[in-house]
Amino acid sequence: MNWSILDNINQLDELKKESFENPVLIFKHSTRCGVSRMVLKQFENDFDYENVLPYFLDLLEYRNISNEIANVFGVVHQSPQILIIKNGICVYDASHNSIEANVIQKYL
Repeated sequence: MNWSILDNINQLDELKKESFENPVLIFKHSTRCGVSRMVLKQFENDFDYENVLPYFLDLLEYRNISNEIANVFGVVHQSPQILIIKNGICVYDASHNSIEANVIQKYL
């Protein structure tokens, strides 16, 4: 998967704008968590959708961005967590074992 790294809080405005052209996927990952690592690997193995802009957030390094994601998109902070942003709003979010590539397809 060709992730764009989410490492600057100002990127949130840009990805909101991008979401009017193509859905944006944000994967929030805790690099020290075995469950998060397992969910990420499984997701990357199963996810095969085009026309999606995937962003990866290292939650431990950029917790402030995760907090801002919660505020901007009205979601509760989770880890691991996936969000689908369309037309500037979060249309879907899931965490832990609820992150399933086949379910996400319905929201793209």
